[in-house]
Formats: sequence, C-alpha cells, structure tokens
Amino acid sequence: MTENSIDELIKWVISVDRRLILMESMKRHTAVRASDIAHEASRSTQNISRALKELEDMGLIECLTPEKTTWKKYMLTDKGKEVLEKLEGKYL
Repeated sequence: MTENSIDELIKWVISVDRRLILMESMKRHTAVRASDIAHEASRSTQNISRALKELEDMGLIECLTPEKTTWKKYMLTDKGKEVLEKLEGKYL
C-alpha cells in the first residue's frame, strides 16, 4: 500500500468516532465481537456492528466466523495493522 492510501484510510477512520473506538479496541484484543466492544465503549451493538461492517468493506478487518449469523469475531488484516500502527500515539 502506498503512504498516500494509508493516510486516506486514517482520515476515513478518524472522521467517525465509532471507527476510532473500534480501532482502539482492536489494539487491545486480537479478535473482537460487536457486543464486547459495545459494552466496553458504552455504545449500542448496532452502532459497533455498523463500524465493523464499514471497516470490513474497506479491508481493514476480516470476519473469522462468516458462517455464523450472530456473535461473529473479527480481527485486523495486514492493511488494518498498518493503519492501526499509524493511528497509535497520534489518535489512540
């Protein structure tokens, strides 16, 4: 990935607080579920589920349990790890 595209993804992540909350949680946990993050962040599960979908669509996270309809687990992709590394210290 180019430096420019990483910078664009960082701007995209920080533009909506639920995405930033999700990335912060990904920093602390290898795999996450929407309900766990929602509980930690005092957000609705729906709000966090939407953030998970957004980050998955951008290729920053991947679903480890796509066959499940509920309690899905997600983890960072290599692209997501690169973005998280850039966010650390400055935004997280």
